[in-house]
Order: sequence, then C-alpha cells, then structure tokens
Amino acid sequence: MARDEIFDGLAKAVLLGDDTVAEELTRKALSEGIAPYEIIEKGLSEGMREVGRKYEEREYALPELMLAAEAFYTALKILEPELKKERRERKTLGKVVIGVVQFDVHDIGKTIVRTMLEASGFECVDLGRDVPTEDFVQTVRDEHPDILGLSALMTTTMPEQQRVIEALKEAGLRDSVKVMVGGAPVSREWAERIGADGYGEDAIDAVVEAKKLLGISD
Repeated sequence: MARDEIFDGLAKAVLLGDDTVAEELTRKALSEGIAPYEIIEKGLSEGMREVGRKYEEREYALPELMLAAEAFYTALKILEPELKKERRERKTLGKVVIGVVQFDVHDIGKTIVRTMLEASGFECVDLGRDVPTEDFVQTVRDEHPDILGLSALMTTTMPEQQRVIEALKEAGLRDSVKVMVGGAPVSREWAERIGADGYGEDAIDAVVEAKKLLGISD
C-alpha cells in the first residue's frame, strides 16, 4: 500500500468517523516506517480539516463532528508512545502553554497544533478548552513559558485572545512571553491588530512560526 493511499485512507476514515479503519491504517503506517508527524499532518489532519469545512458549511452536524473526533483521537492515542519517544530523543526547543480561549469548546485544532509542536521538540502545557483569561495569566506566571498559544475557533470568541493579551499587560507579564494566535477565523491581520507576536494558519505553520519567534533555525 503506497504512502499516499495510506494518507488518503486515514483522511477518509476521519471524515467518515470510522475509528476501526483509522486505527488499522495508523498501525500500518507505523509498521511501514512513516513518521508520526507525517501520519498526523498528511492523513489525520487532512481529514479533520475537511470535517471542519463541512461543519462550517452545515454539511455536517454535531454527531458527525463527534464521530470524526473519536476516529482522530483513536489514531492519536496509538501515535502518542512514538511521539513521546521522539521527544526524548530531541532537545527541548522551548516551552509552550496552549489552550482554547474562554467560551470556546472546539479543541480539535488546538490538539493537532499541540501534537505537532510536541513532535517537533517543544514542551507543551495544554490547558484545554474554554480557558478563563485569568487561568492563562496565572499559568504564564507559574510556568514561565517561551510562547503562549491562544486558539479561537469562532468569530465570537476571537476577542478573548485580545483580552488575554491585555490581561498579560496588566499583570506585568506581557514582555516575558511571546503570544501566538490561531484558529479557523483568525488571520495574520487580526494577530497584528491585537498585538500578538505570531500567527499560525495551521499546525505546520504554527511550528514554523514558533521556531521563528524563538530564533530557532532548522
């Protein structure tokens, strides 16, 4: 089975919410020596991006979204031991605190970004979804991260990213951390408008941007 066939099959399994096929193809990909981050980005994430598009255009409802997420997480669970092994073999590039802003419960995109960051050598502290502004601020105070990643998956929650940045300023912590924003409705223009340091269009771009913010060259 060719690599492209495996990637296409993984994307389709996620799209159809077929966790059995997602598991089988993930194990097959690993057995054929395909890197975990490739399995995620070229297969699983492609499926999730299409699911997100269908959901936004109301071709999919919540049940289809949940089935797709289950298939995605089933595959991700298989990949986690390999990802951890890769992280142990790499020098940590920096610490990232990441979470979905308050009033937003869509965390699949954030999870993909976190996984790709970890696979690339970053240490991540994942605060989950619907994270209050004060929790972001307190975690920055406690963890001293190099980067704070703020995800917003709805236009109505995008202003929460700005509120976190303003709260960091009020707490005297803004200069101690680079802030990167992302999410389906977020753009580089929005990032610049709210005073963020960086913007990740997707998981791969987020890794590139994180390295750029810390002056890390490949």
